Amino acid sequence: MEIRELTKLVCNALDDKKAIDVKVINISEVSVIADYFVLASASNQNQLLAMQDEVDRVMYENGLTAKSIEGNRQSTWILLDYEDVIVHLFTEEDRSFYDLERIWKDGILLDASEL
Repeated sequence: MEIRELTKLVCNALDDKKAIDVKVINISEVSVIADYFVLASASNQNQLLAMQDEVDRVMYENGLTAKSIEGNRQSTWILLDYEDVIVHLFTEEDRSFYDLERIWKDGILLDASEL
């Protein structure tokens, strides 16, 4: 499956769990670590964990397992590394604080609907 299609699957999984402000940053031209970052916020810890579980389930069903997962059940930022697609799940407060959209401004910021 094409990387862009996998990224769309991630966005759809997050949408199913009512993720807030799902954005995609195409970093393929500015970094070798991945092609896409997917960023999403949760309004509470339970939603954050549900989002993580849903992304992991969808990716597993499509033959991918996370190369690495950073964060745990008490974390307010969870990173799921699927090599070409890296998923960042935040509480709203942490997303605002870390502001990855600003840090990775050299990438191309996309709305999930643009995939």
